[in-house]
Amino acid sequence: MYSPVFDDIINGNAPQVNLYVNGTEYHLGYYLTDGIYPKWATFVQSIRLPQGEKKSLFAKNQEVVRKDVERAFKVLQVRFAIVKNPSKLWDKDKIANIMRACIILHNMIVEDERSSFTQFDVLEFQEGEDVDDTFSVDMPTNLGNTIDRRATVRNRQAHAQLKNDLIENIWTKFGHLPNNI
Repeated sequence: MYSPVFDDIINGNAPQVNLYVNGTEYHLGYYLTDGIYPKWATFVQSIRLPQGEKKSLFAKNQEVVRKDVERAFKVLQVRFAIVKNPSKLWDKDKIANIMRACIILHNMIVEDERSSFTQFDVLEFQEGEDVDDTFSVDMPTNLGNTIDRRATVRNRQAHAQLKNDLIENIWTKFGHLPNNI
């Protein structure tokens, strides 16, 4: 299975990712998916028939968050025809810029509409520091590294470990709450 989504990771051009889940460090981001995607280190599917409270809580949370992302994308599709319709562009940088522009425009519209019913002065909040969005990948690119990164993305053991760590992490954070399942 080929996916251009991972080209930047495989080619060594993606920003470095460091995240901790349940005490385990991970160096790849991940996507919340449904069951049609393979069990790769970068995909986290729900559990179709969860057994036990921990797995049930994980499945519920994974599905809720994934549906939130789908709804957010649907909002952009409704508002912007360029997002709704198939792209005639092949340059993924141009497509990414269009998506960013649509998200920024959407946020500006929401902010403008929100100002009519805001109960507080938004000018009281301080702006955060400017974010330096440049990054450097200090990883030499050669065929061996490319093959290693491809294997890392497709690693089924890393997939299982991440999923188990997410199950435990969600249980630790929310398992004690009433009506969590």
